[in-house]
Amino acid sequence: MSRKVVRLTVDHLAALDAPTRECLSWELDPVRRARVPAHERAAEKEAWLSEVLREWGSCGRVVLVDDRPVGYVVYVPAALAPGASALPTSPASPDAVLMTTAYVLPQHRGGGLGRMLVQGMARDLIERGGFRAVEAFGDSRDGARGHGHLECPDLCVLPAGFLGGVGFKTQRAHGTTPRLRMDLKSALSWRDELELALERLRGVVARPARPARPVSRG
Repeated sequence: MSRKVVRLTVDHLAALDAPTRECLSWELDPVRRARVPAHERAAEKEAWLSEVLREWGSCGRVVLVDDRPVGYVVYVPAALAPGASALPTSPASPDAVLMTTAYVLPQHRGGGLGRMLVQGMARDLIERGGFRAVEAFGDSRDGARGHGHLECPDLCVLPAGFLGGVGFKTQRAHGTTPRLRMDLKSALSWRDELELALERLRGVVARPARPARPVSRG
């Protein structure tokens, strides 16, 4: 089974059978969101994604399993996610990108794909430069949402437990909706340490075994 992370496109979004395809909690403010009929939400989200890709560039990553999209993450400057203004711990810090959505199909959860998506996002932002961190709004009521992934309620926020597990720390506490932050410098350091550890592991595996010394007989 092959797994890889690639850039998010509109085609990927359309191919994912996920409830987040029709969620506009981040893309529109509450007033505009209420005016969009249910049957037009998916098209509205695709139009928003197309505009962001044109104006800002890459804004997401998709994880493919055997070349099939099974999960994705979206991240944008806070100005491109007006729905965030409705949250009690808003606004996001001016030096941070806002991670809005992370979703993995239920049958593919528990295998580290969510972490792969977050790592792909961090790698992209580090290479592009211009931001110091990623922030996300969390839901501390993880038990009501299942383990680790949002199910897109009226206002989509990620479980705080999931965010903490992939490297985020609380930036502004709140009883139900804390804002969490992952410093990109720390993410880069962590990535370098991981890659070094993998190189050492490969070296151990690749190193030929030493021949056994002959046993001397007295």
